[in-house]
Amino acid sequence: MKYLPSQVIYLMQNRRTRRNIRTLLEFLLLLGLFIVVYSLLFHVIMNIEGRYYSIITGFYWTLTVMSTLGFGDITFESDIGKIFSIIVLLSGIIFLLIMLPFAFIQFFYAPWLEAQSKSRAPRQLPENFANHVIITGYDPITIALIGRLRQYGLDYVILIPEVQQALDLVDQGLQVLVGELDDPDTYLRARVDKAALVVAVNDDMKNTSIAFIVRSIAPDVPIAANADLDDSIDILALAGCSHVFQFMNMLGQSLARRTLGRRTLANITYRYEDLVIAAAPAMRTRLVGRTIRDLGLRQELGVNVVGLWNRGQFSLPRPDTRIESSTVLVFAGSEEQLAAYDNYVEETHPVNAPVLILGGGRVGKAAAIALQEEGIAYRIIDKNPRIVEGIDNTIVGSAADHGVLGRAGIADAPSVFITTHSDEMNIYLTIYCRRLRPDIQIICRSNLDRNINILHAAGADLVMSHASMAANTIINLLSPGKVLMLTEGLNIFRHKVHLHLVGKTLIDSGIRENTGCSVIAVRRQERMLINPDPNEPLQTDDEMIMIGTAESEKTFTAMYPEKG
Repeated sequence: MKYLPSQVIYLMQNRRTRRNIRTLLEFLLLLGLFIVVYSLLFHVIMNIEGRYYSIITGFYWTLTVMSTLGFGDITFESDIGKIFSIIVLLSGIIFLLIMLPFAFIQFFYAPWLEAQSKSRAPRQLPENFANHVIITGYDPITIALIGRLRQYGLDYVILIPEVQQALDLVDQGLQVLVGELDDPDTYLRARVDKAALVVAVNDDMKNTSIAFIVRSIAPDVPIAANADLDDSIDILALAGCSHVFQFMNMLGQSLARRTLGRRTLANITYRYEDLVIAAAPAMRTRLVGRTIRDLGLRQELGVNVVGLWNRGQFSLPRPDTRIESSTVLVFAGSEEQLAAYDNYVEETHPVNAPVLILGGGRVGKAAAIALQEEGIAYRIIDKNPRIVEGIDNTIVGSAADHGVLGRAGIADAPSVFITTHSDEMNIYLTIYCRRLRPDIQIICRSNLDRNINILHAAGADLVMSHASMAANTIINLLSPGKVLMLTEGLNIFRHKVHLHLVGKTLIDSGIRENTGCSVIAVRRQERMLINPDPNEPLQTDDEMIMIGTAESEKTFTAMYPEKG
């Protein structure tokens, strides 16, 4: 019963529904007219036969004959009466038994069921709804973003123009609101003036329209938007966007930062005051085949290995952990310590062969520009000549063609980027390249987060998700003081020292063993203790900076609540 008012409102507000109800009423009036006329004719013919009945009896006879009940207690004796009975019977079959049910179902019951279903799609948020994220549309970025928002307990609402799509999302347990993206009323019903952020990840023109409408309603609400074209960046800013990103370009640049073709292998991914986080592939370095204990990087260089990636699997380093060719090391330290590491690994022989980029779209072009800025040679392979038109160092042909890959230099290339817009094609090319070159570094783009593990299993050393990168970037806008970084499935987060941890050393705390998180720095008053001494006791006002997976973070916060 709680949906009944909204069902009635939807039913009466729909123009088509009102027209259908009017048609149904007109049919019922016509049917009523037939019944009245037949009742009058019943009395006329009965009078001719010399019999007289009441008015009620006339309606009784008409309805029993039209409904084919035909009790037979009242019958005509004349031929004209019997002919009249046949006409009444046939018209009853047509109008009462066939057309009336059809008209009722078509013009009332079906619209009522539709209204019953559509009334479940919310059209307005509660008045007390606040500090939420408004997401305009539903796509892979939205899916990844919702996962992050749920992880951190942040409210959201997705604006969906199509009612049926909204209902499908409601059935999936998502918070949705039905409304056109170019209608100011949609954003008023979404409580945009109380929102923490508006996210626009549609095409550039639609994003511009959304930003302009939102800014006219809520001047102070932050708006984050994606720009496909370079020319759209300034336009989106003029329309009112607080933050404008080019996620495709960002993805290409991230791919480029991780190639073995770089001069410096410690690729900085995040800075926080004096603390620097970097990732470095072990492939073709002196690290391969040695253990963390044998390397002695912390003792010799001061840099600390805080995590290890091995084709999608993250693990905390232990002294006896052996470095494989596919291992990517995550470092925490200062810039000076990372520079020392660079000098340490650069004693190996550099690779001068060009990096291969399979796919010349926006991601591939962005990766090529980033490589060029670093002075790293590259070659782009794409079968569409129009895509690579005007780009240097390109080969037109299919990346699945062995001859094309051979001309591009697959035999000597240090790395290959697989950047097509199709995950199926990326999986195919990953398997193919791994078979051709078991020792090559494969860095792959994933369009959907669910395919990351599949690409790793296919042979990719590193997979970067477009949707995940965009979601992580947006999350960092919402919680800059809590979640410092989300990248590659890792979280770097800050947490006040819990009461139960005060006075304990990092060794005695059991944080690493019990939660899977590693403390990489401690803020103590105005100082940042990078790679703190594990024997140093934690103090009351300390703030720990930690690294771990999302699950590890959940475990830690459950064991040590913020208000402990």
